[in-house]
Parts: sequence; C-alpha cells; structure tokens
Amino acid sequence: MPIAVPITFENAYMGRAEYNTDLLAELTDVCIEQNVTLGRVEAIGALTKARIGYYDQAERTYKYEVFEYPVEITNLTGNVSLKEGEPMVHAHITVSDENGNAYGGHLASGNTVFACEFMVMRFSGRSLQRSFDETTGLPLWDMK
Repeated sequence: MPIAVPITFENAYMGRAEYNTDLLAELTDVCIEQNVTLGRVEAIGALTKARIGYYDQAERTYKYEVFEYPVEITNLTGNVSLKEGEPMVHAHITVSDENGNAYGGHLASGNTVFACEFMVMRFSGRSLQRSFDETTGLPLWDMK
C-alpha cells in the first residue's frame, strides 16, 4: 500500500536560468538560496546541449544520451527533497529537436541553458529524506 504524507503549499519562486549555465545546478542553487527542502520544480525553455539519463534497472546504473545541438524544453517537472542533508532536485525532462522528435528522461548535469523560465514551489510538512533503497539501487524517499 502506498505511503503518503500531508504537505502544505507555502510559496513559489519564478525565475530565469542564466544563459550558458547548467540547468540542474541553477535549479539546485535556487533551492539552496531560498531554503526549499520540500518542493516541486517546473521549467520550459531551450538548451544548446542536452544530457538526459535513463536508469538501467538490470544493471542498476544510469546511462546518458547527449544531444550536442539545440533542443526545446517541452516539459520539465520534478521534486525537491533532502539527500545527505542538502536539497536535491529530482526532475525529468522532455526535449524536442528541430523536427519535433521528443526525447525524455532524468535531468542530469550537462544541460546547457540557452533560455529557461522556471518555477520552484516550496511546501511545508514532514521532511522527505533520500536514502539508499536496496531493492532498486536508487536514493529513494525514506517513508518510515
């Protein structure tokens, strides 16, 4: 049976990621600066280079696809929780190329911003800490 905890919306921050920066680092920096430790992230925009991850469940490792050309961010959504006491942004991203082909997966380091508008929402409630999950090999929320 799923375990869920109540949360309450506190506030939101809207902003723009700087040109030629790493998108994951920019979102993480906003969370650190605004003390967002329980939240949600969303973004749209464009990248000059993209790096998207896929978790190989059998090998228990991430594999990455790199796009060395401009793409549009058609969707980015994710959450913010704590890992080792620090805010961690866990997001998935969908990008499209000039022909409308879409690619998606985990937002990883190595996504270079051309233009990006984002929203970070902060919630209050029980802190969600990530810890190593033996079954999946992933740092998942400890719901105990």
